Amino acid sequence: MQPALSATAPAIPTGLVRIIIVVTAISAAVMELIDVTIVNVALNEIAGALGATIEDVAWVVTSYAIANVIIIPMTGFLAEYFGRKKYYVASIILFTVASYFCASSTSLWQLVFWRFIQGMGGGALLSTSQGIIFDAFPPAKRGVASGIFGMGIILGPTLGPFLGGVIVDNYHWSYIFYVNVPIGILATILTLLYIAKKPGEGTRKSQIKIDYLGILLLSVGVGSLQYVLEKGQSDDWFESKTIVTLTLTAIGGLAGFIWRQLTTSHPVVNLRVLGKGTLGVTTIFSFVAGLGLFTSVFVYPVLVQRINGFTPTMTGLSLLWPTLVGIPLFPLIGKRLSSGASPLPFIIIGMCTFVVFGFYSGTLNGQANQWDFFWAQMMRVFAVTMLQLPLINQAVAGLPPQDFPSAIALNNMIRQLGGAFGIALANTFVTRDYAQHRYDLVSNLDPSNPLLTERLNLLGGAGQRAYKILDLTVDRQAYLLAYLDTFRLVGVFFLAIIPLVYFLRTKKKSAAEVALAAKAMSEAH
Repeated sequence: MQPALSATAPAIPTGLVRIIIVVTAISAAVMELIDVTIVNVALNEIAGALGATIEDVAWVVTSYAIANVIIIPMTGFLAEYFGRKKYYVASIILFTVASYFCASSTSLWQLVFWRFIQGMGGGALLSTSQGIIFDAFPPAKRGVASGIFGMGIILGPTLGPFLGGVIVDNYHWSYIFYVNVPIGILATILTLLYIAKKPGEGTRKSQIKIDYLGILLLSVGVGSLQYVLEKGQSDDWFESKTIVTLTLTAIGGLAGFIWRQLTTSHPVVNLRVLGKGTLGVTTIFSFVAGLGLFTSVFVYPVLVQRINGFTPTMTGLSLLWPTLVGIPLFPLIGKRLSSGASPLPFIIIGMCTFVVFGFYSGTLNGQANQWDFFWAQMMRVFAVTMLQLPLINQAVAGLPPQDFPSAIALNNMIRQLGGAFGIALANTFVTRDYAQHRYDLVSNLDPSNPLLTERLNLLGGAGQRAYKILDLTVDRQAYLLAYLDTFRLVGVFFLAIIPLVYFLRTKKKSAAEVALAAKAMSEAH
């Protein structure tokens, strides 16, 4: 068996070599996506082990998402500057090393730091893996390649909680990071041996200018905004000088970033493409899609473990089975889109399904079991399946092929930003909503009410122990109502943007345009 062909002979691989390339790229992409969600079922254990609150431990999730937001739009540029293969290998190594140090962390903020570094390495794995898989197939079969990659996209975030649950229930929480180390080492070796360089890869390094100022402004703007969203509630918002300062920093950083990208001749993110085709409107849908996916997968494990008494393994399984049912849809959608089908019907169905998911999930209660949640999770998986590939196709609708790389990178960044925003919003919303629900519940505890007296008697009389149990019951109910309201809030976001579908309409592509788009999208990665 010979390694993949060199950069001077970019023939499409076949047979066992193609299988190895696809498995390697899918493994790297899934490894990155798993780490977006694998910590969700371990948040309680991590908080207890490191002496942190649930609100603070959310930084373990969001620091990773922030790093993704920063690095994803620069992936195409960095791959061109260093060469795709070199950048890909370096990213896998960085991700693997950071995973080891995440597992070795002894404090919350040490873990948050290494999660950020891990996210910087992982940000390249998704889009670069997609490009590698596309290059492993002839143009006529790239719809199949899209479907294979799409299966990984939906499998990763949902497989994460299951693996995390099994590990946390049977081992130490640190093993959710240690498990990446052997996979990362194997992926590095296989990449070096079997993934070929593209023709001319890395030869234009001296001709490419790096927009250091743009990178700095993006990092400062996004980082400051995320801190404000995460800590604003607990720091009493604008009563805190830190929140005020970072709000102004976020506004200045993001405004400066936009100005820089529109005025420099070598932008790190080409924002000019937002005015072309339907990309500007599509990014709104991608933002909300990211918000819906990340928020629902973040809130659900906390809800069922805190309120419904699920173990981490039960939580992971309750997410896994619906995903396995929905996965076969991805290749079918990829094939339909490759044959020229409009992405609009898929997008509309996906948006409406997410609305139903949000409001249906908001009707469940603290006694619900795994099967009660099954249909809600099925709706979530179906909605994500309907949105993922069609939104990528819609992002480049009406654009010339030379703008595809910028459009795809920008769309991916916006989706990740929506996820980071959604997690921060969920934390803030749950904290406020919990306080309101608790106040309302306590206000209705009338000492003269015979039902309250009866409940206290069942708890052992009107003593301190009975009141403590009652207080915990009220607390649990208030959190339940807050989590259910969060699902409804997700549904409201999707409902609010459905009318914007009108602006996504484009003329039907010819067969030649479809083929050209498929080729350009593969090259964009």
